[in-house]
Amino acid sequence: MSAAGRSAPGRLRWFLRGAAACFSIPGLILASAFVGFAGLAREAGLTLAQTVFMTATVWALPAKVVLVGAVIAGNGLLAAAFAVALSSVRLTPMVVSLVPEMRAPRTRGWVLYLLSHFIAVTSWVIAMRAFRDIPRPMRTAYYGGLGGTLVAINVGVVAIVFVIAERLPPLVSAGLFLLTPLYFLTSLWGSARERASHVAMLVGLALGPLFHLIVPDLALLAAGLTGGGLAYAWHRMRRGRP
Repeated sequence: MSAAGRSAPGRLRWFLRGAAACFSIPGLILASAFVGFAGLAREAGLTLAQTVFMTATVWALPAKVVLVGAVIAGNGLLAAAFAVALSSVRLTPMVVSLVPEMRAPRTRGWVLYLLSHFIAVTSWVIAMRAFRDIPRPMRTAYYGGLGGTLVAINVGVVAIVFVIAERLPPLVSAGLFLLTPLYFLTSLWGSARERASHVAMLVGLALGPLFHLIVPDLALLAAGLTGGGLAYAWHRMRRGRP
């Protein structure tokens, strides 16, 4: 890549391209889900400042929902922190797969640590598709624009909706919030590189209702572990490994 491409104007251009990628169907669906979250936070008794701070610092939406649920249940600080941390463990594979794609020979460690804060399903899916056409030295600039703009947009959405939440019908908020898991499922399906990922999702979806009847408190974890384990076994057998 030329020196001009690595210059400040070049990085700004890629940063703006990342920001522009937020204005898409995935970005719109994510913003719609945050509409529901703002109503949930208001009903839980959180203040506007607390809700906005949570949106900016606890970026993944499911983790915020878990935290609000802990607040509603009256759990202590340690219990709430553990629940949020446990719900965010699922992001570890995304961080492990995306950060190496952003690292270039001259990339500083603190930049990768900072950008890893923005890694969630929506930004991960968009970035993994876009990185194929982005020069490696420019990927941190692109992802900085993508992740930072997604956070900024949804902080604004949460602030506005929190103020006008009393006028929003509860069914509308609930319906918008349900768009999030649907988007997660379709995005992960489309971005899967191995057939085993599709198998894992199908098995997990099929076993979810069954585990909900048997172990309702651990249904999601049990369905995920079982679906992933069976998909991995299928993948190994399909490739003829011992």
